[in-house]
Amino acid sequence: MEQNSEFKLKNYMEDIVALLLEELMRDRDICKCEHCRLDIMAIALNNLPTKYVVTKKGEVYAKTDLLNRQYRTDVIIQLLKAMDIVSRNPHHE
Repeated sequence: MEQNSEFKLKNYMEDIVALLLEELMRDRDICKCEHCRLDIMAIALNNLPTKYVVTKKGEVYAKTDLLNRQYRTDVIIQLLKAMDIVSRNPHHE
């Protein structure tokens, strides 16, 4: 199957999780190294629904979900849980 270079499949949930993680990490005294950040994101993403988009229109539609208070709350809850797990068991020295 040939892929058209102007279209790209993307799980937009990764961007949402990364954005909200930045906000949450600012106010917390936890390790902010790249390994811990990625561990937190991986745990949260595995517990959240995927949001695949292909076109710019799809990306705009996915961004509107952030305006939904419950949607944002669900992502934050999963991030806080993941932050707790990683801070108790970091995978680095």
